[in-house]
Amino acid sequence: MFLFSPLVTGDRYTNEHSSGGAGSRVTNAGYEQYEAKMGYLYVALAALLFAVSGNASKFLFNAGITAFQLIQLRTTLACVGLLLWLLARHAALLRISTKDLPYFAGLGIFGIGSAQFFYLFAISKINVAAAILLHYTGPVFVALYAVFVQKRKLGAGSLVAVSGTLIGCFLMVGAYNLQVLSLNRVGIGGGFLAAIAFAVYSIFSEHGMRKYSPWTVLFYGMLFAALMWNILYPPLDAIFHPYTAIQWAWIGFVGTFGTIIPFGLYFEGIRRIKPTHASLTATLEPISAGVIAAVFLGEMMAPLQVVGGVMVVVSIVLLQFKNPQR
Repeated sequence: MFLFSPLVTGDRYTNEHSSGGAGSRVTNAGYEQYEAKMGYLYVALAALLFAVSGNASKFLFNAGITAFQLIQLRTTLACVGLLLWLLARHAALLRISTKDLPYFAGLGIFGIGSAQFFYLFAISKINVAAAILLHYTGPVFVALYAVFVQKRKLGAGSLVAVSGTLIGCFLMVGAYNLQVLSLNRVGIGGGFLAAIAFAVYSIFSEHGMRKYSPWTVLFYGMLFAALMWNILYPPLDAIFHPYTAIQWAWIGFVGTFGTIIPFGLYFEGIRRIKPTHASLTATLEPISAGVIAAVFLGEMMAPLQVVGGVMVVVSIVLLQFKNPQR
C-alpha cells in the first residue's frame, strides 16, 4: 500500500568517480546495472507483500476482527517495531526539531493514520482488488491538488489519464449495476477516502523529506497515527482481545511484513531506480492482490470490473509518465 509516494531524498549515485579511466567507468556501469536490478526486485517484493497483507487483512475481517481493531494493531505494532529497529541501528534518525512536531502530527493523523484506516475499512466492505484499485486513484487527487492549489496546468495526456481513471473506477466498483452500488457504497466511499488521505500523505511526506530521512518521516508519522488510533479507540484495547494462534500470526504479518518490511524494501528500491519506474513496478500490487483474492478468498470480479481495473492501472501508468518524479 505504498502507491506513488515521492519518497526520495536524493540521487543514489554521485560523480565522484567520473574522472576515472575507462576501467572505472565500466566498473561503475556494471555496479549501477546490478543496483538497478536489485531496485526493481525490492519494489516487486514490496508490492507482493502489500498484496498479501491486503488479503490477510480480509481474512481477519472475515474472522470477525474489525477495521478499528486492525488499524490500532497495525499502527501500534509497526510503530514499536520501527522504534526498536531505529534504536538498535540508526538512533540518530530519531532526532527531530520540536518545532516540526505539528507537521508530523498532521502527517500521522490526516495522512498515514487516515489512509491506512480507510484502506482497511474499504477492504472489509468490498473485495480486495477493488479496494486496492480505488486506493490507487490517489495520484489523481495529487494531480488535482497541483492544478487547483499549485496552479499547474495538466497536459492532454494527463487529462486523458485522469478521465481514464474515473471511468475505470466507475466500471471497477460495479456502478453500472445500481443494486451493487447501493450495497457497497460505504466501502466504495472508504476506498475514495483512502485515496484522498494518500494524496495528503504524499504531499506532506514530500515536504518532510526535504529535511529528514524517509525513515524519520515514516516513524514519526506512524507514531502519531498510532497515538490517534489509541485515543479514538480504547488504548491498546485491540491487543487484549482473544485471538487464535492463526489470527495472531496474520496480525503479526500485517504489522511487520505488511507494513515495516515492504516500506523498507520500497525505500531501498526507490534509492536505486527512478521513482517513476518504481511506481510502474508497484502496479504489481493490485494485480497480485486480485489473483490472491480469487485463489484463496474466492473473490471474483465481473468482466466489466476487470476492464475497469485495467483502465485504472493503465491510466495511473500514463499519469506517471506525464508527471515523472525525479
